Amino acid sequence: MLPISRKKLNLLAAFACSALIAAPMQVFAQDQEERPDLLFKENWQQSEAALGTPMSSHASDNDYYLVGQNAVQNNDLELGLYGYRSGDITVYEHEGRIDLWTGLAGSPVAVTLKSSRGFIDLRGLARMRAIVRTNNLHSLHPVIRLADGTLAVGSQSIQTGGAFLSIEVAFENQDWFVLDQEEVSVGGSVVDPDLSRIDEVGLANLVPGGGHGFAGWSNISTVEVFANTIAR
Repeated sequence: MLPISRKKLNLLAAFACSALIAAPMQVFAQDQEERPDLLFKENWQQSEAALGTPMSSHASDNDYYLVGQNAVQNNDLELGLYGYRSGDITVYEHEGRIDLWTGLAGSPVAVTLKSSRGFIDLRGLARMRAIVRTNNLHSLHPVIRLADGTLAVGSQSIQTGGAFLSIEVAFENQDWFVLDQEEVSVGGSVVDPDLSRIDEVGLANLVPGGGHGFAGWSNISTVEVFANTIAR
């Protein structure tokens, strides 16, 4: 084997050093991206105008606070409900917070929020944070409504084993699928959705509620979205 000249050794060393420097600089540049500010926060509320008895096979004769726009505390937000029994979602208080409970909903359901400030840009470090609870194999999945009206459900599955937990959702790290707006059933893939122009964002439970007690259901408590907006 021929000896390597000092000049070649110096060139190899310089190349290795430049590669080592470039990688940390690239990572550092990514780390400098800042999470968007809080766009909105929803704590929910119980409204006397929402008292009613759900027409569900799991319901008792008691009155319940039913979900509706009057359950939304933030005046800048519009509630979206999907699923033919989504009207049976109830508004409860647990751990000192108000939440939406799917136990009496006799169909899969999705709950979304729409900001009056414009389309929601969910690219990059945009995040949704929520306090949720799931029980008995029930899961929650992130939901978005695209600018063209397509409702889509994300591949992230959220289970909390019966405890209220704070969870976060990123949007560029998962697969998306068409979600039927009436049946809340999952269809084909949504390829390269435009996450810069999201009309609504929320969560879905893809199976019907199991009723009161130690059955299957989910709760959606405080919801926060950290994102920028784009004018509609």
